[in-house]
Amino acid sequence: MDLIDSIERELGKAENELPNLRAGAEVDVHYLIKEGDKERIQIFSGVVIAIRGRGIRRTMIVRRIVQGEGVERIFPLHSPRVKDIVVRRLGDVRRAKLYFLRDRTGKGTRVKELLGDKARAARDRERARRAALEAAAAEAASADQEG
Repeated sequence: MDLIDSIERELGKAENELPNLRAGAEVDVHYLIKEGDKERIQIFSGVVIAIRGRGIRRTMIVRRIVQGEGVERIFPLHSPRVKDIVVRRLGDVRRAKLYFLRDRTGKGTRVKELLGDKARAARDRERARRAALEAAAAEAASADQEG
């Protein structure tokens, strides 16, 4: 079992690269799309309805409504194609899996926003995480220019 854990730590993203996600959060997933020989980043915005797995196998299901039709995508969190996950707002939900949203339409699909001290602390942690990532990227870029 230790061998599997060590391989997962080696190949997966660092813990500070992944945001603190929960079911009910509204997220923007920046996903790398390959079309022919070109690559571009496409943003998939929606509500996280489930998070599964652990370690490098961790995935999340994101749901959004497009032209009146529900669209769900499963994103592996440690995939190199997932470039960034931006948490726009945290949802105040009491369940880990929000599959009941599939049966709802219109305003019934909205999730109440988490407000107060918990939300403020989560936003502060997310800002600090993003600042640390940007500082590390700038440091790596300056090291590349020097060497």
